[in-house]
Amino acid sequence: MEHFIVSARKYRPQNFEDVVGQRAITNTLENAIKNNHLAQALLFTGPRGVGKTSCARILAKRINQESTSDTSDEDFAFNIFELDAASNNSVDDIRSLTDQVRIPPQTGKYKVYIIDEVHMLSQAAFNAFLKTLEEPPAHAIFILATTEKHKIIPTILSRCQIFDFRRITVLDAKEYLKTICEKENITADDDALHIIAQKADGAMRDALSIFDRVVSFSGNNLTREAVTQNLNVLDYDVYFQITDLLLENKIPEVLMAYNTVLSKGFEGHHFISGLASHFRDLLVAKDSQTITLLEVGDNTKKKYLDQAQRASMQFLVPAIDKANECDLKYRGSKNQRLLVELTLMQIASITFDGAKKKSNNYIIPATFFTALIPTKKIKEVSKQKTVTQNQAKTDGTTIKTPQSISEKPLRKNLPRRTSALSLKSIHQKKEFKEITEDENFDNHPRTPFNEEELKDAWKKYYFKLQDMGERSIAAIIASSTPILEENFNIVFSLPNDLMKSQLEKGRPKLLKFLREKLNNYGIQIKVIVNATVEKKFAYTPQEKYEKLKEKNPLIEQLKKTFGLDIQ
Repeated sequence: MEHFIVSARKYRPQNFEDVVGQRAITNTLENAIKNNHLAQALLFTGPRGVGKTSCARILAKRINQESTSDTSDEDFAFNIFELDAASNNSVDDIRSLTDQVRIPPQTGKYKVYIIDEVHMLSQAAFNAFLKTLEEPPAHAIFILATTEKHKIIPTILSRCQIFDFRRITVLDAKEYLKTICEKENITADDDALHIIAQKADGAMRDALSIFDRVVSFSGNNLTREAVTQNLNVLDYDVYFQITDLLLENKIPEVLMAYNTVLSKGFEGHHFISGLASHFRDLLVAKDSQTITLLEVGDNTKKKYLDQAQRASMQFLVPAIDKANECDLKYRGSKNQRLLVELTLMQIASITFDGAKKKSNNYIIPATFFTALIPTKKIKEVSKQKTVTQNQAKTDGTTIKTPQSISEKPLRKNLPRRTSALSLKSIHQKKEFKEITEDENFDNHPRTPFNEEELKDAWKKYYFKLQDMGERSIAAIIASSTPILEENFNIVFSLPNDLMKSQLEKGRPKLLKFLREKLNNYGIQIKVIVNATVEKKFAYTPQEKYEKLKEKNPLIEQLKKTFGLDIQ
């Protein structure tokens, strides 16, 4: 049986060109060697598995290659010394190292000392190493490597030339995995390699270890399904499916889908954090300038672009906020499943317009879904009741049908939601069209009215909106005073475009009310934006105080007499 070598060792870079994702550092080291501008103490720092030790070994070999015509690696091996500071961290180990430094190399020009995990050295060992590091012999070069630069004392840092290695990007890791697949004759889906690169979280060594594990599981054909199953990660399709249900306000189906996720062994925290990331990717996919931030495969990117068109900003921003809040509260919750389910119900209710939302945590009432019994089920129940009644007539007996199987009480006392394809919806659209279009009202009355009558009718419409529960439009109506101009034209000023856009939605109904109330079908309403419109409502304590002072100036004297503060 042939001995298996893991990919992390088999494909360890042998020269600077093979190092993945660290082009700036490798170019700097190459130029330093060519121009004889290399420092005698170097510190390589960065996350695990990004190429620190590999670059240190390549550099150690290249230094002596430049100084001699001999290209054999065996002789240079005597000039390279590797020390693991995790297990050799005492003062005696460092003193032994400093004694070896004094001896010049037998072959080549330099002796290179690579100290890995240097942050593990003790305080006394660091102090013993200071003098040698500051004034090393001309033939000695020290390369220190660490994942935790903050643990190294400042006196060591000040004596080193520091190179910060960055995390390997998903695209760089995926491209390197593609190269390995070609060398190993392995067929792999683009999305499968992308998932492996994402799972590695910026570490190339981890990506190669995961790659070996998945190949052992699925053989020489890597598919997205096999990778997600082996790595126990939620597939993109799960989040696409649940997001579609959330957009359609289908709370029961969302809860069942979440139950399926839990039944597969996934943790709720992993699910909700992944859902928040999915919403973030949809938000990124909505703008052509930020679409480059979408780190997914080409096939998956098309799905994101399609779903991003159906998900509005009014849905995505609150959804991200709620999912992130659930992520933060998850560890401290005593009923974690209920926390996630409540979050999903709140997200599914964001775009629901069948009831008046009373708060940011609004959830569609359960009665809404109990009212929507499928027509097929109603017909089956009705048919069963008819058969039972016919049998009762034949037998001469009387059977009382339970109210639970009667089709009439199914929607009793429940809010009805108008279907987009119903006759009622068509009539509503027709009525809206009749109101908004400028029709010929020559045969309709045009009774004159003054500005006081207009204000009175305007006020009555405000109270009507309040009774109907449309408080946002009512507040806009009351924010300014209408002005009557010639030919029964009404000008209404608002301080910003947002309020204007909200009023334009309710403008047809307002126009119809005023025409009927004032018996004048020549009325036209013009809404303009005027930033200088006086603010009618007081929100802050200072604004409320100013309003009270306008009504009763003695309040100012009362404040000064007793030294009161505005809170």
